[in-house]
Amino acid sequence: MSAPDRFPAGALFDLDGTLLDSAPDMLATVNRMRDARGREPLTLADIRPVVSRGARAMASVAFPELDADGVLALVPEFLAVYGEELGRHSAPFDGVEAMLTALDAAGTRWGIVTNKPEGLAQRIIPQLGWQARCAVLIGGDTLAERKPHPLPLLHAAEAIGLAPAACVYVGDDARDIEAARAAGMPSIVALWGYRLDSDDPVAWQGDVMIEQPVQLLAPGAWPVSA
Repeated sequence: MSAPDRFPAGALFDLDGTLLDSAPDMLATVNRMRDARGREPLTLADIRPVVSRGARAMASVAFPELDADGVLALVPEFLAVYGEELGRHSAPFDGVEAMLTALDAAGTRWGIVTNKPEGLAQRIIPQLGWQARCAVLIGGDTLAERKPHPLPLLHAAEAIGLAPAACVYVGDDARDIEAARAAGMPSIVALWGYRLDSDDPVAWQGDVMIEQPVQLLAPGAWPVSA
């Protein structure tokens, strides 16, 4: 893919770990759960690598002695507490607001495709001032499938009136890049996001790897195939 001289027609983003540094909200959540059980608090370093992997992953880190069924049983409590902490401690990553402003100025239609429950995502978008700017929001429970299935990305592209190949998907997890590839959508690996030390972003085979959001102020940083 050659470097374009303009931004893509459509840009779709993962939320947690890509646009939003939500780890502080997640930390407050798990620490409330641990405090209720007489446990010492965790640190951001403890949970940051798994934030993009959802409630079960964070509950597993918070209570490592539990088996899969025990972790699953904590998910409703996690979501309830997280709903109270939502947006209280989190903020967009440095450079994200400038990037979105550049996309707006270029006429790029941008939206969010996340595995976070849609209701929670819908609540946080107004807190960020994005409700009038975000052209589509797909949550993990919006459709019958979630990432890494391509359906959410395909649905989002259709909702903003573009072919998948005319959009670029930006995410910080292997599931994001897998979903983009299956949807026929160029992808960007957000290296500033959350991942385990054992993760190998190169192996995900995204079209571009970007270190910081500010780099996406340059149209040439975006892969475009259509």
